[in-house]
Amino acid sequence: MGILWQVQSLDKHSFLPAAEIKLEKILNRGSVAYTHVNEVWPNVYIGDEDTAKDRYNLQRMGITHILNAAEGTWNNVDTGADYYSDMDVVYHGVVAEDVPSFNLRQHFYSAGEFIQKTLNKLLVHCVMGRSRSATLFLAYLMIYEDMTVVEAIEQVKTRRRIIPNWGFLKQLRELDQELQEKRKGGATES
Repeated sequence: MGILWQVQSLDKHSFLPAAEIKLEKILNRGSVAYTHVNEVWPNVYIGDEDTAKDRYNLQRMGITHILNAAEGTWNNVDTGADYYSDMDVVYHGVVAEDVPSFNLRQHFYSAGEFIQKTLNKLLVHCVMGRSRSATLFLAYLMIYEDMTVVEAIEQVKTRRRIIPNWGFLKQLRELDQELQEKRKGGATES
């Protein structure tokens, strides 16, 4: 119902390409139950708005870096660097909407660089911790850990229930194709 509704809400002529349907099936196969926050990689947590706003538990968890994938005031998580000013936290915000037509790909490399430079505990979050934040972390795994989109999804979904919208899945698939072409080109040049 979710995919069909998204497609119908965009326009009646929209369709979901087979590659995105395959990724949706992988995401829905054997995922863990939804919780507010999960460690998805050593010292990397994906969480929701409640987690991001719970400063006491962030300190208790030892979070030193926060990547807000839903920065802003309308239908987003309105925290910002000032919200954490009395904590020893490095903050990076990404203004992004959780709609299939939003170009989240423009933030893949800057968010990935922030994640890569984090030397301690990182929280990547959005409103639900399932679409925007998950997409940015999947892109990080693809860019910096040389994973394919399928490998990245398999890595994260065993630890957290993630549901990137189909537009974000399409952008991840495009990134996957671009990175695979680069890697092939680099391998033949050696």
